[in-house]
Amino acid sequence: MINPLDALAATGRSVIGVCRYTGEISIFAGNGLSNVLRPPVFWRMLWQSFVEIAFFSLPVVALTAVFTGMVLALQSYTGFSRFNAESATAAVVVLSITRELGPVLAALMVAGRIGASFAAEIGTMRVTDQIDALTTLSTDPMKYLVTPRLVAGTLAMPLLVVVADVLGVMGGWLIATAKLGFGSGAYLVSTMDTLKTEDVVSGLVKAAVFGFVVTLMGCWHGYRSKGGAQGVGQATTSAVVSASILILALDYVLTEMFFAR
Repeated sequence: MINPLDALAATGRSVIGVCRYTGEISIFAGNGLSNVLRPPVFWRMLWQSFVEIAFFSLPVVALTAVFTGMVLALQSYTGFSRFNAESATAAVVVLSITRELGPVLAALMVAGRIGASFAAEIGTMRVTDQIDALTTLSTDPMKYLVTPRLVAGTLAMPLLVVVADVLGVMGGWLIATAKLGFGSGAYLVSTMDTLKTEDVVSGLVKAAVFGFVVTLMGCWHGYRSKGGAQGVGQATTSAVVSASILILALDYVLTEMFFAR
């Protein structure tokens, strides 16, 4: 039989653990962001991180967006045909891509690639005492390792999402015109008539937030890793999992802020 006091104690420990976890991440993020306003600025590290996120993540984001748009158009047409509303396919594709699927799927792809990469890189530096060596050389590890990555992630993700939006809509247009019998001009006119500025802006704001979260989780888990190679592996896994969960949770919060009436 479960003792009510044991259950209450377990609940209390869980709440305290979540609060401690949230507090540690908040302090870490605040420390990283505060360095943005204080010189020196490590431009080389910022540029390397930006290229790593924006350029080398482009292929996987582009492929994901194209096939997502194609599948979305096909499924939307199949569903709407039951109600004789096939003409709404273009509207559903462009709104779904720009508002939700573009930023969320791009962020999840980047989390799997960049979050793991940052966690492994910084975690290896931690367990091999390279971070301590930076401190010995009078270089702030947070300013050198974390701040450039946070800034790069926040700036790079909106650019990736712009590409994802364009390619996602293009994938939907390709299927609609080549397979579903839509006229190219009519499909594009319906797309542009449906799309509004707030749809694009909301997606780009989500992208910036998601980019910050992905890099933050990668840096934080890597910075705290310990225990050699096994600890680095655990940090890498934790970075990807926590970033993915936060992306989905924050997506709801941001959607509520932008579109709830």
